[in-house]
Amino acid sequence: MEVVATAKWVRTTARKARLVTASVEGLPVAEALVILKFTPRAAARDVANVIKSAAANAEHNYNLDAGTLRVARVEVEAAAIIKRFRPKPRGMAGSIFKRTAHLRAFVTDEEPSPEKRRRSVVRMPRTVMTAPAAGPARETPASRRRRPAGPAPATPSAASTQPRRRPAAPEAGTGDRATAPVAQTDEPRGTVEDTAPGGATEEPAGDTGQGDRQ
Repeated sequence: MEVVATAKWVRTTARKARLVTASVEGLPVAEALVILKFTPRAAARDVANVIKSAAANAEHNYNLDAGTLRVARVEVEAAAIIKRFRPKPRGMAGSIFKRTAHLRAFVTDEEPSPEKRRRSVVRMPRTVMTAPAAGPARETPASRRRRPAGPAPATPSAASTQPRRRPAAPEAGTGDRATAPVAQTDEPRGTVEDTAPGGATEEPAGDTGQGDRQ
Protein backbone atom coordinates (compact mmCIF):
# COMPACT_ATOMS: atom_id res chain seq x y z
CA MET A 1 0.00 0.00 0.00
CA GLU A 2 1.33 3.41 -1.01
CA VAL A 3 0.84 6.50 1.12
CA VAL A 4 1.56 9.96 -0.25
CA ALA A 5 2.50 13.33 1.25
CA THR A 6 2.87 16.59 -0.65
CA ALA A 7 4.90 19.76 -0.02
CA LYS A 8 4.00 22.72 -2.24
CA TRP A 9 5.79 25.94 -3.09
CA VAL A 10 9.15 24.76 -1.84
CA ARG A 11 11.77 27.47 -2.42
CA THR A 12 14.17 25.41 -4.52
CA THR A 13 14.56 24.56 -8.14
CA ALA A 14 13.24 21.28 -9.52
CA ARG A 15 16.66 20.29 -10.84
CA LYS A 16 18.36 20.70 -7.47
CA ALA A 17 15.59 18.72 -5.74
CA ARG A 18 15.83 15.84 -8.22
CA LEU A 19 19.54 15.43 -7.53
CA VAL A 20 18.70 14.79 -3.87
CA THR A 21 15.69 12.54 -4.35
CA ALA A 22 17.61 10.23 -6.68
CA SER A 23 19.90 9.20 -3.81
CA VAL A 24 17.13 7.94 -1.49
CA GLU A 25 14.58 6.24 -3.74
CA GLY A 26 14.09 2.56 -2.88
CA LEU A 27 15.69 2.79 0.57
CA PRO A 28 13.97 2.23 3.92
CA VAL A 29 12.64 5.40 5.50
CA ALA A 30 15.11 5.28 8.41
CA GLU A 31 18.13 4.94 6.12
CA ALA A 32 16.85 7.64 3.76
CA LEU A 33 16.54 10.11 6.62
CA VAL A 34 20.09 9.36 7.79
CA ILE A 35 21.49 9.98 4.29
CA LEU A 36 19.55 13.23 3.91
CA LYS A 37 20.78 14.45 7.29
CA PHE A 38 24.39 14.35 6.09
CA THR A 39 23.77 15.48 2.50
CA PRO A 40 25.44 18.88 1.94
CA ARG A 41 22.59 20.35 -0.12
CA ALA A 42 19.92 22.85 0.86
CA ALA A 43 17.12 20.79 -0.76
CA ALA A 44 17.91 17.79 1.47
CA ARG A 45 16.01 19.33 4.40
CA ASP A 46 12.84 19.85 2.36
CA VAL A 47 12.98 16.31 0.93
CA ALA A 48 13.47 14.86 4.42
CA ASN A 49 10.45 16.77 5.74
CA VAL A 50 8.12 15.43 3.05
CA ILE A 51 9.34 11.85 3.60
CA LYS A 52 8.72 12.19 7.35
CA SER A 53 5.21 13.45 6.62
CA ALA A 54 4.44 10.49 4.35
CA ALA A 55 5.71 8.01 6.97
CA ALA A 56 3.59 9.68 9.66
CA ASN A 57 0.49 9.47 7.45
CA ALA A 58 1.07 5.76 6.89
CA GLU A 59 1.57 5.07 10.59
CA HIS A 60 -1.32 7.10 12.03
CA ASN A 61 -3.91 7.00 9.24
CA TYR A 62 -3.41 3.44 7.95
CA ASN A 63 -1.83 1.70 10.98
CA LEU A 64 1.23 0.57 9.04
CA ASP A 65 4.44 -0.46 10.76
CA ALA A 66 6.99 2.33 10.47
CA GLY A 67 9.86 -0.18 10.44
CA THR A 68 8.67 -1.78 7.16
CA LEU A 69 8.17 1.43 5.17
CA ARG A 70 10.30 2.20 2.12
CA VAL A 71 10.59 5.25 -0.07
CA ALA A 72 8.89 4.13 -3.27
CA ARG A 73 9.58 7.35 -5.19
CA VAL A 74 9.67 11.12 -4.80
CA GLU A 75 8.15 13.19 -7.60
CA VAL A 76 9.37 16.73 -8.21
CA GLU A 77 7.41 19.20 -10.32
CA ALA A 78 8.34 22.75 -11.24
CA ALA A 79 5.96 25.32 -9.80
CA ALA A 80 5.42 29.02 -10.33
CA ILE A 81 8.34 31.41 -10.78
CA ILE A 82 8.52 34.57 -8.71
CA LYS A 83 9.97 37.27 -10.97
CA ARG A 84 11.90 40.26 -9.69
CA PHE A 85 14.05 42.89 -11.39
CA ARG A 86 17.28 44.65 -10.57
CA PRO A 87 18.32 47.97 -12.09
CA LYS A 88 21.23 47.84 -14.53
CA PRO A 89 23.36 50.47 -16.26
CA ARG A 90 22.03 52.57 -19.16
CA GLY A 91 18.44 52.36 -17.87
CA MET A 92 18.14 48.60 -18.28
CA ALA A 93 16.75 46.06 -15.80
CA GLY A 94 18.06 42.61 -14.97
CA SER A 95 15.57 39.84 -14.29
CA ILE A 96 15.66 37.66 -11.14
CA PHE A 97 13.79 34.33 -11.21
CA LYS A 98 12.90 32.78 -7.84
CA ARG A 99 11.85 29.28 -8.80
CA THR A 100 9.67 26.98 -6.67
CA ALA A 101 8.80 23.30 -6.81
CA HIS A 102 6.21 20.79 -5.59
CA LEU A 103 7.46 17.64 -3.84
CA ARG A 104 5.38 14.48 -3.60
CA ALA A 105 6.75 11.50 -1.65
CA PHE A 106 5.36 7.95 -1.82
CA VAL A 107 6.10 5.36 0.87
CA THR A 108 5.04 1.73 0.82
CA ASP A 109 5.24 -1.36 3.03
CA GLU A 110 5.44 -3.79 0.10
CA GLU A 111 8.65 -5.56 -0.80
CA PRO A 112 10.24 -4.17 -3.96
CA SER A 113 10.68 -6.31 -7.04
CA PRO A 114 14.12 -7.89 -7.61
CA GLU A 115 15.00 -5.44 -10.40
CA LYS A 116 14.07 -2.47 -8.21
CA ARG A 117 15.56 -3.79 -4.98
CA ARG A 118 18.31 -1.56 -3.69
CA ARG A 119 21.09 -2.53 -1.35
CA SER A 120 21.27 -0.71 1.97
CA VAL A 121 24.07 1.84 2.08
CA VAL A 122 23.85 2.65 5.81
CA ARG A 123 24.46 0.16 8.60
CA MET A 124 21.61 0.72 11.02
CA PRO A 125 21.81 -0.39 14.67
CA ARG A 126 19.78 -3.45 15.58
CA THR A 127 17.00 -3.02 18.09
CA VAL A 128 16.88 -5.87 20.60
CA MET A 129 13.60 -6.32 22.46
CA THR A 130 14.07 -7.71 25.95
CA ALA A 131 11.34 -9.32 28.02
CA PRO A 132 10.14 -7.20 30.94
CA ALA A 133 11.40 -8.26 34.35
CA ALA A 134 8.98 -9.94 36.77
CA GLY A 135 9.81 -7.63 39.68
CA PRO A 136 10.71 -3.97 39.93
CA ALA A 137 13.96 -2.97 38.35
CA ARG A 138 16.82 -2.68 40.75
CA GLU A 139 19.72 -0.37 40.19
CA THR A 140 23.12 -1.88 40.75
CA PRO A 141 25.23 0.26 43.06
CA ALA A 142 28.34 1.79 41.59
CA SER A 143 31.51 -0.07 42.45
CA ARG A 144 33.83 1.68 44.85
CA ARG A 145 37.55 1.40 45.04
CA ARG A 146 38.78 -0.55 48.02
CA ARG A 147 41.52 0.94 50.11
CA PRO A 148 44.61 -1.20 50.75
CA ALA A 149 44.50 -3.04 54.07
CA GLY A 150 46.75 -1.30 56.64
CA PRO A 151 47.30 -1.37 60.37
CA ALA A 152 44.15 -0.87 62.37
CA PRO A 153 43.94 2.56 64.02
CA ALA A 154 44.53 2.61 67.77
CA THR A 155 41.31 2.81 69.74
CA PRO A 156 41.31 4.77 73.01
CA SER A 157 41.05 2.58 76.12
CA ALA A 158 38.17 2.74 78.53
CA ALA A 159 40.34 4.29 81.27
CA SER A 160 41.45 7.18 79.10
CA THR A 161 37.94 7.95 78.00
CA GLN A 162 36.65 8.41 81.56
CA PRO A 163 36.54 12.06 82.73
CA ARG A 164 38.94 13.13 85.46
CA ARG A 165 37.47 14.04 88.81
CA ARG A 166 38.66 17.02 90.82
CA PRO A 167 39.45 16.58 94.58
CA ALA A 168 36.65 17.62 96.89
CA ALA A 169 37.07 21.10 98.39
CA PRO A 170 37.23 21.35 102.25
CA GLU A 171 34.11 22.42 104.02
CA ALA A 172 34.00 25.91 105.42
CA GLY A 173 34.31 26.28 109.21
CA THR A 174 36.63 23.35 109.87
CA GLY A 175 39.87 23.96 111.79
CA ASP A 176 41.99 21.75 109.63
CA ARG A 177 43.67 23.52 106.78
CA ALA A 178 43.77 21.91 103.46
CA THR A 179 47.21 20.85 102.56
CA ALA A 180 48.26 20.48 98.96
CA PRO A 181 49.49 17.02 98.07
CA VAL A 182 53.24 16.70 97.73
CA ALA A 183 54.33 15.41 94.41
CA GLN A 184 56.67 12.49 94.63
CA THR A 185 59.67 12.66 92.37
CA ASP A 186 62.58 10.37 91.72
CA GLU A 187 65.22 13.05 92.31
CA PRO A 188 67.83 12.28 95.11
CA ARG A 189 67.26 13.90 98.43
CA GLY A 190 69.44 16.86 99.39
CA THR A 191 72.37 16.78 101.92
CA VAL A 192 72.33 18.13 105.44
CA GLU A 193 73.63 21.44 104.25
CA ASP A 194 70.82 21.73 101.80
CA THR A 195 68.22 20.82 104.39
CA ALA A 196 69.57 23.12 107.15
CA PRO A 197 67.47 26.12 108.00
CA GLY A 198 68.38 29.41 106.47
CA GLY A 199 69.54 31.12 109.76
CA ALA A 200 71.83 28.26 110.96
CA THR A 201 75.39 28.17 109.62
CA GLU A 202 78.09 25.65 110.38
CA GLU A 203 81.14 27.19 112.16
CA PRO A 204 84.62 25.92 111.28
CA ALA A 205 86.45 23.93 113.96
CA GLY A 206 88.95 26.18 115.87
CA ASP A 207 92.47 25.30 117.26
CA THR A 208 92.04 24.40 121.01
CA GLY A 209 95.73 23.92 121.66
CA GLN A 210 95.32 20.28 122.47
CA GLY A 211 96.89 19.08 119.30
CA ASP A 212 99.37 16.27 119.04
CA ARG A 213 102.63 17.08 120.74
CA GLN A 214 105.88 15.82 119.40
